[in-house]
Amino acid sequence: MATYDPFRDIDRLASTLFDTRRGPRRMPMDLYRDGDHYVLNADLPGIDPGSVDIDVDGQLLTIRAERTLGSGEGVKWITRERETASFLRQLNLGQGIDTESITATYNNGVLTVTIPVSEKAKPRKVQVVADGSSPTITAGESEHPQPIDQ
Repeated sequence: MATYDPFRDIDRLASTLFDTRRGPRRMPMDLYRDGDHYVLNADLPGIDPGSVDIDVDGQLLTIRAERTLGSGEGVKWITRERETASFLRQLNLGQGIDTESITATYNNGVLTVTIPVSEKAKPRKVQVVADGSSPTITAGESEHPQPIDQ
């Protein structure tokens, strides 16, 4: 037996009337580093993957998405709690990101954006040469290099 809760309907009406957040909503996300790339996972349930728009402008990554709800002709709604919505998230990427190689996938309501670290920003080893040791001679170099004027 279904019960009627008038307070639930009043609460829903009040939040609809007094909701000041009419602009884009923020999407919950996780961001972590895995080796030489960052992984961003954002929850976007009910989103058509074709509505997701990802832009990189300089070091600013912008993710936009729209949730639309279809309603066929002759449909009589019994209840409609899911709303159409637009989502927006912007991140400053900082230096050391390979913005040309960013990729994205959408699976089971989760958008995954893979953000690789640029080659220049990856850790590297620096060879240490003992002071006073003889230089290694490679093809084309003189055995007695000329001093440099300073």
